[in-house]
Amino acid sequence: MKLFSSVNDVTDVKALVAQALAEKNDPFAHQHLGKNKTISLVFLNPSLRTRMSTQKAAMNLGMNVIVLNIDKEGWALELRDNVIMNGTTVEHIREAAAVMGEYSDIIGVRSFPGLTDREEDYSESIFNKFVEFCKVPVISLESATRHPLQSLADLVTIEELKTKARPKVVLTWAPHIKALPQAVPNSFVEWMCQADVDFVITHPEGYALSEQFTNGATITHNQDEALKDADFIYVKNWSAYEPYGAVTGGNEDWMLTNTKLDVLAPEAKVMHCLPVRRDLELSSEILDGPRSIVVHEAGNRVWAAQAVLKQMLEAL
Repeated sequence: MKLFSSVNDVTDVKALVAQALAEKNDPFAHQHLGKNKTISLVFLNPSLRTRMSTQKAAMNLGMNVIVLNIDKEGWALELRDNVIMNGTTVEHIREAAAVMGEYSDIIGVRSFPGLTDREEDYSESIFNKFVEFCKVPVISLESATRHPLQSLADLVTIEELKTKARPKVVLTWAPHIKALPQAVPNSFVEWMCQADVDFVITHPEGYALSEQFTNGATITHNQDEALKDADFIYVKNWSAYEPYGAVTGGNEDWMLTNTKLDVLAPEAKVMHCLPVRRDLELSSEILDGPRSIVVHEAGNRVWAAQAVLKQMLEAL
């Protein structure tokens, strides 16, 4: 594997999930693969789980790790071509990414969308420029439209904790105070549509995701109907795809509570990618109770990253 930007870069999803669980069982079995190899983790946006889990995964594999908060510690990057750089930008991404490639065997890149220009965000211009110019394998640490490491960890968690061969998995929209990207739900939908699960998406009117990701998925605006007899419930807010980045008022009753689950899905395990705004997106009673597996899910971020990095190191 030389690129990990979505589930479409994975040749065998089941095998990758199994590899992640094998890495969890024996974290240091493949340290020889990363000996004298360097990964650079480049962050244009904040991170907690992605940063720490990917760094730990790389270290478990014997790699050297460089972490660069380029939005704070690097030169201001020019992303446009054919412009005279007489403004605030100091270095063009062509040179910056190329130089990073000189110092790295693998590069991880994290870049959020602006949520103002859908065409620009969905073109993945920043991530794709790193891929084009760095000339080494690249792993997405979350891009404008996807978060594949998170989604792989989610699938690993479901595979690890499921109690039936084909569990019912529900992605439910949740309230928030601001517009959030569609990257996590887009990616989760892509991975679930390739998994052996009964998958349902539920959201209020006006929050449909791009059909590029949801084509073939079951979608309903009736949250109660969707939650009925769920085994895993993935809670996440996102802004509208059309009109792009929009957030409408109301829908506070979409926050998940124990009262809803007691009636509709008493055996359900509740997931969230984190960070989560307590008692806005998801109730504290769930987060602090036995239904929540959000911390376990976050722990599996290490093994998801390690499985991907193992395949990348094997391809060097």
